[in-house]
Amino acid sequence: MEASIYNTKGDKAGSIALPEDVFDVKWQNALMYQVVTTMQANARTPVAHVKTRGDVRGGGKKPWQQKGTGRARHGSIRSPIWKGGGVTHGPLKEKVYARAIPKKMRAKALFMALSRKFKDGEIIFVDRFSMQSPKTKDAITALRALAKVEGFSKLATKSHNTALIALSEKSDPTEKSFRNVGSVALDLVANLNPVSVLKYKYLVIENPSTSIPVIEKRARAKTKN
Repeated sequence: MEASIYNTKGDKAGSIALPEDVFDVKWQNALMYQVVTTMQANARTPVAHVKTRGDVRGGGKKPWQQKGTGRARHGSIRSPIWKGGGVTHGPLKEKVYARAIPKKMRAKALFMALSRKFKDGEIIFVDRFSMQSPKTKDAITALRALAKVEGFSKLATKSHNTALIALSEKSDPTEKSFRNVGSVALDLVANLNPVSVLKYKYLVIENPSTSIPVIEKRARAKTKN
C-alpha cells in the first residue's frame, strides 16, 4: 500500500509505503461501538446532582405529634413527599461512569478508524508544516493549498470538525498558527484515538516518515504476547 505525500503548497512531494496492519484492517461494528462508547464514558464528567433529604436545609423538628391530630404521620418536612423536600433516586455527581477497555481492543479500533478513513480517501499526508512564527494567515494559506488536492476540496471550509491535524512532534508556532482556525483541531500523532479520528471529516498526518512508525508501534504492541 502506498500513499502520496504533499507539501504545504499542495504539490506532490513523494510517496510512502503504508503498513497493512494499520491501514488495511477490516471494520467490526461491535468492537468499534464498544471502544467508542467506553472512551466517551471515561471522558464524562458527572454534573447533574440532586439533594437527598439529608442534604436539604431544615426539617430537624417533627412537624406535629405522632397521634391525636387526625393528620398523617410525618417525621420531617424535608421528606421526599413534601414540597421543598429531598429528591429520591435522582442523579448524583458521585456516580462513576468510567469503564475499562483492553489496550489491544483500543489499538485495533484505532487501526479500523484509520483504515476506514484511508479507504474513503479522507487521509492526507503532509511533509511538514514549517511555521517559523505564529501566523494564522500562513495556516489558512496551507489549508487552501491542500484543498486543491483531489478529494480534499472541503479542507478549507469553515465548517465545524473539518479536519484533525496530527503533528509528528510538538511545535508552538504551528499550534498557535492553527489555534484561531475554528474548523480544525491539532494533536500529536501519538495521541490519536478512534473517537478523535472519527469525529473529523479529514485527517491530516504531518511528517509521515516519523508519524507512521509511532502508530505502527501500537500494532507491534498489540500482537506481542
